[in-house]
Amino acid sequence: MKPVIALVGRPNVGKSTLFNRLTKSRDAIVADYAGLTRDRHYGNARLGKQEFIVIDTGGFEPTAESGIYKEMAKQTRQAVAEADVVVFVVDAREGLSAQDHDIANYLRKLGKPTLLVANKAEGMKDTAYLSEFFELGLGEVTPVSASHGQGVRSMVEAALERLALPELDEDEEATDTAAIKLAVVGRPNAGKSTLINTWLGEERLVAFDMPGTTRDAISVPFEREGQRFELIDTAGLRRKGKVFEAIEKFSVVKTLQAIESANVVLLLIDATQGVTDQDAHIAGFILESGRAVVLAINKWDAIDSYQRQMLERSIETRLTFMKFASLHRISAAKRQGLGPLWGSIIQAHSAANRKMPTPVLTRLLQEAVEFQQPQRGGMSRPKMRYAHQGGMNPPVIVIHGNSLEHVSETYKRYLEGRFRKAFDLVGTPLRIQMKTSQNPYADKESV
Repeated sequence: MKPVIALVGRPNVGKSTLFNRLTKSRDAIVADYAGLTRDRHYGNARLGKQEFIVIDTGGFEPTAESGIYKEMAKQTRQAVAEADVVVFVVDAREGLSAQDHDIANYLRKLGKPTLLVANKAEGMKDTAYLSEFFELGLGEVTPVSASHGQGVRSMVEAALERLALPELDEDEEATDTAAIKLAVVGRPNAGKSTLINTWLGEERLVAFDMPGTTRDAISVPFEREGQRFELIDTAGLRRKGKVFEAIEKFSVVKTLQAIESANVVLLLIDATQGVTDQDAHIAGFILESGRAVVLAINKWDAIDSYQRQMLERSIETRLTFMKFASLHRISAAKRQGLGPLWGSIIQAHSAANRKMPTPVLTRLLQEAVEFQQPQRGGMSRPKMRYAHQGGMNPPVIVIHGNSLEHVSETYKRYLEGRFRKAFDLVGTPLRIQMKTSQNPYADKESV
């Protein structure tokens, strides 16, 4: 699973700027579950081949006892608990503060791998400016400038060095490919653990009517009709005596990691709550990750006909980007509608790994162009010559030709529909890439 880095520090030290620098985007997944502050964000980042998750937190005041600062401190503690390594950000220009000491004391007591980072250090070549931060007792100080990007790469390398990242050996890879990894995701109290317990026929996971009963992602082996599965519950086994308030157990990180490690994702929607912002965020991350997906509305028996109509209308409008996925209406508690789910899961997995021969793709492309040509872009019309498969899980189709940069998103969706129908790509995202041929004489001077 991807390692997790949490950015922690007092207000206005540049944590959000550093977050945006690492993720290369302001589009972060926001956990909008009740009680979470808007200052807690999750995003994906990469250094070379190593991918990781970054958590941005609000200003941390460990000693806050009331008000918004207490709530922000609670969220920061949760982010630290989820993280594999903590990046403690201080302000190099303002210097050391009493609040920095409070945060350092808290982090030292936890004993979690921590990297001390002095932000806004542009132009400070003399390390004497940073010497005062050594009294925090957290080791070497790494100077960076989040706004200018200076020292950020070295900071990430230093943070990842503090982790013992496991390497997957060949035997583990062979085992993983033999079983379909199925992640069951959704909002707290959507019925994820209840569904897995129903499949297993035993109370394997703690489940009762309280949002966020579980926290860590766990996997359970399962076999059905000769096909082996690895069921991943985006929550973990917790003794009832260890269950605290729901806000401390809802882990966005575990959901993201479970999606990344799965072959197929089952997105469970609570019929009694409707399609929430959190459902849409999770669905968006599934699409971004390229995972095969099946949608299921749980507790379908608990709503009346009017609520059912409104719910289906909400799915059509808020999850319109998931039209390629199969939709099922189920009741995990009453074992209703669970049989057809497996057919869609197998179908989605097969579609995500479907082989598409180049001659067939090229013929389908030519037929699509003959039926409807792309619009002109400037003085020329895009010319599509041939297509081939560029990857699986999710399927990638690469189209070669001339002036393809002018192909509109609408026309790409048209092509996607033709390819989906021809190869029965139900339940998997499909990515289409355009590659324009280069003119070999473009850079040569005319004679």
